Amino acid sequence: MKSKSFKIPHVFIFLSGIILFCSILTYIIPSGSFERVTKKVGNIERVVVVQGSYQELPKHFSLKGFLVGEQVEGYASPVSLMGLLTSIPRGLQQSAVLVFFIFIIGAVFGLIHHTGAISGVLFALIDKFQNSTTLLFFLIYTFLSCCSSFMGLLVEMLPLIPIILLLAKRTGYDRVFGFGLVAVPIFIGWTCAITNPYTVNVAQKIAELPIGSGMGLRVLLFLFCLFVGFSYLMYYGSKVKKTPNLSIMPDDTFELDENQELKKVTLTKRHLLILTCLTVGYTFIMVAVQKLGWGIMEMSGSFLAIGIITILLSGMTGDESMEVFIKGLEDMILPALLVGIARAISVVMIDGQIIDTVLFHASESLSTLPAFLASEGMMLFQSGLNFFIPSASGQALVSMPLMTPLSDLLGISRQTAVLAFMLGDGFSNILIPTNGILMAMLGIAAIPYGKWLRFVFPLFLGLILIAVVTMFIAVSIGY
Repeated sequence: MKSKSFKIPHVFIFLSGIILFCSILTYIIPSGSFERVTKKVGNIERVVVVQGSYQELPKHFSLKGFLVGEQVEGYASPVSLMGLLTSIPRGLQQSAVLVFFIFIIGAVFGLIHHTGAISGVLFALIDKFQNSTTLLFFLIYTFLSCCSSFMGLLVEMLPLIPIILLLAKRTGYDRVFGFGLVAVPIFIGWTCAITNPYTVNVAQKIAELPIGSGMGLRVLLFLFCLFVGFSYLMYYGSKVKKTPNLSIMPDDTFELDENQELKKVTLTKRHLLILTCLTVGYTFIMVAVQKLGWGIMEMSGSFLAIGIITILLSGMTGDESMEVFIKGLEDMILPALLVGIARAISVVMIDGQIIDTVLFHASESLSTLPAFLASEGMMLFQSGLNFFIPSASGQALVSMPLMTPLSDLLGISRQTAVLAFMLGDGFSNILIPTNGILMAMLGIAAIPYGKWLRFVFPLFLGLILIAVVTMFIAVSIGY
């Protein structure tokens, strides 16, 4: 009798199971909370926890509380049945700006793709690099990784996924390779942050370290992980190109937009004008994010403006452009919903007031370990915490006020504590299902989570091993 291999269920079912599990935990794990104060981190006021202020809260149980929820002053309330059912709508509500951004990306790039501009430039690139596609991939890979490492670009990379997927197909690779060419470099760059304002800068500010300090080790780590990630990606790509059946998704027909795919598109002046508009607009958005403090709302409005200009430049009729626009919105339903569902996990954890309990007991346990083990424990703890708080800056504001005095107590430098935060938060982003951005990216690429996990897990293990060795070196040299 053949044994059935384990299969991860549909991503909606998988995430819903995690939400249910976390809701049950609110009945089992003791509730508690830290005091929080408003503190200026850089130029922005943030709410951070106060070290040493943790207090456990008794839980209030009642039939009404179990069914619809009941708040009693001085008590914590486990997640009710109604709280469980509303966690996904509330997750979508809290992620509304990002959800809208994802819809706009789909619609605008649907318009640009419909003009043939993207296909035209890809055919031109393939013709130019036909004897050196590896160089083309390396240039794309390095550029994306540097954008993430230096500027903290992550969600801003979502619009590039359809383009890189089409490039992968044109050059004979599979869907997983194309997606990996975007996901692997940006998550490695995010982790091995050199000047990432959302990770290393926030953590260093909380740890009262000079912004940009300790850059030497991070640069070496970035270059080494860059090489490892690209080597892994090209090994898989060359294997699949030679033997398609070895693909993680061997039955995938790799269909994108058949209307644009089946014929070669010659790059025209109109295409170049549309692409110039996209390039200038995209560059302006990236600069505005860094210099003007733009958020996702402003980015969404700017991409909408790019879409309007594309319609005017393309010569499409009103009805034609709206059909394409709506089709783009429809294609983003799954990625947009995944963001809200992933956010629901943190919603129930916060409702049940158990995140602070996990933080408190983890920091207490780490304080009993020798410096070398404690530094590794800090990193692994940050990886686990990232499952529940996938926001890097949010995680820094919660954990660094505890890890900073803990590192002083253990004789570990604060710079090493920041490094533990970066590596723990970063590498786990490449595979945790609670990361809404990762799930949205997979939705855009039409790759099942289980397939991506199968592809990326060996790389993740290798990167974690590198992280463990790096932490050992950091403690040894007094980094």
